[in-house]
Amino acid sequence: MIDRPIYTIFLWVYAIFYVLAGCNHFLSTAVYYGIMPKWLPAPGFLIYFSGVLEMVFGFLLLFKKTRKLAAILIILMLIAFMPAHIYMIQKAPFMLGSIEITPLIAWLRLPFQLLFIGWAWYYYKRTV
Repeated sequence: MIDRPIYTIFLWVYAIFYVLAGCNHFLSTAVYYGIMPKWLPAPGFLIYFSGVLEMVFGFLLLFKKTRKLAAILIILMLIAFMPAHIYMIQKAPFMLGSIEITPLIAWLRLPFQLLFIGWAWYYYKRTV
């Protein structure tokens, strides 16, 4: 088991990451349109809705009573986001705001999704 202070620091980092990522959906909405698969309906709603979910799930991670639920919901959310990551691979190369998404960058995003799923799973299994 990880030492308690390190556990808490990484928990806060992970939770704040989601809260800030969710806020970014409202601050950089146009960027998210660029990675939204064209076959999904109501892209604007989905961008804002996923931003709200990220903020809520990040916040719920901070409380022991809701941490397991938040972790499972984050895992499900990340799985639901996979079509956007696959779409990025198919679409690359393209500009995402001021960043060029090359095929390599698009492919490298997938292992990070697995890392984030594993991180959530860790908090699901080892809530202290």
